[in-house]
Amino acid sequence: MAIASPCTKVCTVDPRSQLCRGCGRTLDEIARWMSLGESERQRIMAELPARLEANGLGPALAAEQRRA
Repeated sequence: MAIASPCTKVCTVDPRSQLCRGCGRTLDEIARWMSLGESERQRIMAELPARLEANGLGPALAAEQRRA
């Protein structure tokens, strides 16, 4: 059975927020992803859009780069 992942293959850590610019996870979450239970992975994935938006990452970062 495949494990759901929010990875977008944009694997760069933002120095200010310490979050992945692509998916919004912390390095610890990325490292532990395969060992987390399904409910914990789902909880984290539900939080990611708000993390990305609050830190100007993910789609917000891509939109900003297109304007530049």
